[in-house]
Amino acid sequence: MFASLSDRLTSTFKSLRGKGRLSPADVDATVRQIRLALLDADVSLPVVRQFTASVRERALGEEVSKALNPGQQVVKIVNEELVAILGGETRRLRLAKNPPTVIMLAGLQGAGKTTLAGKLGHWLKEQGHSPVLVAADLQRPNAVTQLQVNGERAGVAVFAPEPGNGVGDPVDVARRGVELARSRGHDVVVVDTAGRLGVDADLMQQAADIRDAVQPDEVLFVLDAMIGQSAVETAKQFDEGVSLTGVVMTKLDGDARGGAALSVVTVTGSPILFASTGEKLTDFEVFHPDRMAGRILDMGDVLTLIEQAERAFDAEQTAKMAGKVERGEDFTLSDFLEQMQAVRRMGPLKNMLKMLPGMGDMKEQLEQFDERELDRVEAIVRSMTPAERDDLKILNGSRRARIARGSGTQVSDVNGLVERFTQAQKMMRQMRRGGGMPGLPGMPGGGMPGGVPGMVGPGKRGKQKKGKAAARKGSRSGNPAKRAAEEAGLGQRGGAAAGSGSGAAFGLSEQGGQSFDPASLPDAFRGR
Repeated sequence: MFASLSDRLTSTFKSLRGKGRLSPADVDATVRQIRLALLDADVSLPVVRQFTASVRERALGEEVSKALNPGQQVVKIVNEELVAILGGETRRLRLAKNPPTVIMLAGLQGAGKTTLAGKLGHWLKEQGHSPVLVAADLQRPNAVTQLQVNGERAGVAVFAPEPGNGVGDPVDVARRGVELARSRGHDVVVVDTAGRLGVDADLMQQAADIRDAVQPDEVLFVLDAMIGQSAVETAKQFDEGVSLTGVVMTKLDGDARGGAALSVVTVTGSPILFASTGEKLTDFEVFHPDRMAGRILDMGDVLTLIEQAERAFDAEQTAKMAGKVERGEDFTLSDFLEQMQAVRRMGPLKNMLKMLPGMGDMKEQLEQFDERELDRVEAIVRSMTPAERDDLKILNGSRRARIARGSGTQVSDVNGLVERFTQAQKMMRQMRRGGGMPGLPGMPGGGMPGGVPGMVGPGKRGKQKKGKAAARKGSRSGNPAKRAAEEAGLGQRGGAAAGSGSGAAFGLSEQGGQSFDPASLPDAFRGR
């Protein structure tokens, strides 16, 4: 969502690099570019004025003039101001001292309230609570049915005594829902209310009546992040009508400009508590202003990445893998399949890679990455027997042909996966023996397989040339398919270590010169 804003801010800061001192003209030009970037992102004009005035004042002050690196200091100032307009500190859900905690959802029709009720119920259940969803939207066709389906998928109880579609009293349903939760031991009640296509007197009166009837601990405004500045004005009207205590952003995975998220806190005074980032029940997270600011400025969001990894990886499986590493056992394709499944439970791989610092420069390669490559790799591994996954040496020509037929791929694809995985195993053995990271200057271990220009340790240059000559003159496989794959991949092995080492270890296609490899992700992904 913030791609355009992130690109423009990052481009603005590049012009400050290497400057030992920033003149008032440099500051003015930077602030002007920031203002244009925010306005282009649909940020509310009063918020833009407040933001740029604060950045200008601090950038012209002593904290920049006395800094060793003024450019980085300006980036730090912009980051801190972004965190401030996004709410400052993370605001957690306020739970009632005497259960049940009542959460009322309000907002316009189409913002995603009913879907969000299911996501919130699923999240609360994961946190150890016993929530119940109350179907008080009796106006929109099939709203009650939709909430029941969402509740069933989330494994959460739903109170829906009325069929809806214009039948029933929503205020009475909300009141009875709270009474039911109290009598049956549910500690959280999520009340889904009706919306309209626009704010009107009937809508606001109904929302106010429900609020008075259930006395909610939280009144959360469900804000569609894709409808721009009009969403902020709507939030302001709801705040005046029902006294909002927080905001939930939906559709943050869309391609809108994202100005609503940067404006709503300042305009309403209500913090953003949660963000919905996709269609699945699990595409729901606590909103952290500092982490979102980091994403906008291409600083990454590693903390959220680690939290997702902790939820996706099984503790027993992680301990088992750690034991194998300690005993010096090889990482097999069976282990890789388990790890890949855990990584994929975290969501689309390219979304996770975007959370790593500095990935903004690789945006085009990330967008070109095809998740179906992972499906093909998984199909190949699943077409192998357990014995074949654990010992690749037994894969003769007939076995490889059978695996290719079973996975719907070519024999060359199977050969490529096996060859690169074998190379990755050798690299891991070398590192486990204390050989260091191959190919890094001044570190033991020599060069990466195939060699990387400019990445040779001292005194290794002659040996590297000898290795290249041996690679050119080496023997070819007797298997025609494998020989063709070797000849096709010869250039890759000579040009980039990522292609011949861990980067392409699992047969993932390279896009734009970059190779994406689940096994090369941070340790948190692999449960270590």
